[in-house]
Amino acid sequence: MQEPQPVVLEEVRPGPRSREGPRPGRPSVPVVTRARALADTLRRRYWATLPARLRLLRAVTLLMAVACGVLLLVTGLAASRTWDPVAGRHAPQTVSAADLNLALNDMDAQAANILLAGGDAGEGRLTVPYEKATTLYTEARGTISHELRTLAVAAEGDPKAQRTVETLTADFARYQELLGRALENASRSGGAADALIDYRAATDLLSDRLLPEARRLVEANNAAFEATYASERSDLADRTAVLLGLGLALLAVLVLLQWYVGRRFHRVLNPALLAATVCALTALVLGLQFVTASGEQLRVARRDAFDSVVALSRARAIAYDANADESRYLLDPARRDSYEQSFLAKSQQLYGIEGAELATYDRKLDETWARYRADHEDRVFTGEFRRELDNITFAGEREAAEETVERYAVYQRDDRTIRSLVVQGKVREAVEFCISWEPGMSNAHFGEWMAALDRVTGINRGAFANAVRDGRSAVAWLLPAAGAALLAAAALTALGLRPRLAEFR
Repeated sequence: MQEPQPVVLEEVRPGPRSREGPRPGRPSVPVVTRARALADTLRRRYWATLPARLRLLRAVTLLMAVACGVLLLVTGLAASRTWDPVAGRHAPQTVSAADLNLALNDMDAQAANILLAGGDAGEGRLTVPYEKATTLYTEARGTISHELRTLAVAAEGDPKAQRTVETLTADFARYQELLGRALENASRSGGAADALIDYRAATDLLSDRLLPEARRLVEANNAAFEATYASERSDLADRTAVLLGLGLALLAVLVLLQWYVGRRFHRVLNPALLAATVCALTALVLGLQFVTASGEQLRVARRDAFDSVVALSRARAIAYDANADESRYLLDPARRDSYEQSFLAKSQQLYGIEGAELATYDRKLDETWARYRADHEDRVFTGEFRRELDNITFAGEREAAEETVERYAVYQRDDRTIRSLVVQGKVREAVEFCISWEPGMSNAHFGEWMAALDRVTGINRGAFANAVRDGRSAVAWLLPAAGAALLAAAALTALGLRPRLAEFR
């Protein structure tokens, strides 16, 4: 009998899995089912139980507090970055460019006064006006050199501004050369005619190139300030809305948490959560106060203060140019008509009266000024003085601005006296009246007008400095206080929930 043969089982090796999908007969898990399972898992982990819900509300509270803190920090850094260029670059550069414009006009006016008062190689010299004009000429030249250096440093990194300053510097060198030649010719006997030729070339260079370039610098720097102002104000408005939304949401979550804890644990109030809510409310109030204060001080600095500073700086430069036109009118008989019309044009820039000529300007000035004093809203004149009078904000500003216009009216009447003396053939008397600094003379009245203008400018410059200081102060104390209140709210929330969560361990 044969022994049975053992059965050998053939080894079956698994083949490669099909990539086309699951094997037939093996059910697949739908995507919807998997998502539902995930949602169920998350619900059980983060919401289904009381501890899970408390932890979730705690996390939401802390995240909102952190978001508010980050927003305040970003706003504070942006505010700091705004005040630095506003106070350290835009405003000083605009004022420097305006001072350059003024000094150029003053230098030209004093050169004309030197030529008028110098006589023929010193013979017949008006000693006091000559010495005064020489001193002011030297001071103006020094101011121009200083402002050009300041603007050159400020223009570093701005190719367009650098080119403008370089052109100004080169043109000023040529201008000084022409004036130096004019003064040198005037110092020798019979050199008045040659001096006048050189002076004409210098003043033409001034009006055609130097003054337009200086004005462009004023406008460019002022425009840069305006762009920074508009951008930051817009950003502050957006951040205020976001901060208000986040702050109210944080308060809502804290109130919900207080209600939920009280309901689930049968307590009326949780002291720590109540303190956290008070801290969050304090942080929101301080944060909104910080953002609002930053925006308001920026508005005061730009609109209330610096807009007036710009208008008054322009007015001062125009005034010096008009004063120079009077001296040019006396110095250069061939161009008297041109300089007379130039003086009128500058007068209209300062205090514009529709349809007024020099013959009617004084009368119309008195009439329109009387109407303005009776009704400040009466739009009877225009110009730089009107811009200032429409922007009265600070204590003492209106009185100083109105005094400036009244001093201006006196100076205008002096101008008519000068022209009347010339028409009568009394040119020597006209020169003495025009360039003398004795009381009652034209230059003395011009000085009183400029002193009044400086007072109102000083009020606005002081207000600008105060606004910058207060804006920076808001960053220095309101921002840290709001941040500390948010930190306290977060800590108190965690502290208030800790005993409740400990009950489930």
